[in-house]
Amino acid sequence: MDEKTSRLVEQLKSNPAMLQSLMQSQDGQALLQMLTQGDRGAGLQRAVQSAARGNPAEMVKLMNQVMQSPSGAELVNRINKAIQKP
Repeated sequence: MDEKTSRLVEQLKSNPAMLQSLMQSQDGQALLQMLTQGDRGAGLQRAVQSAARGNPAEMVKLMNQVMQSPSGAELVNRINKAIQKP
């Protein structure tokens, strides 16, 4: 995960309202779909549980998979820009 994505994760962890707003947005829904495709969300669920226990490696792996595609990278960049806005 690159530095921008790491900052995004930290911002969202510290601001639950921002996270809720993101997940209700079109881009948030698209990200959720990308993170759950293929296994009906089982991988995302494992990654979230692992991250909650202090091990973000699975979440980093999922985000890296999303970032491998041009559409995934563009989506994460749009989310980063939206969160940066005041």
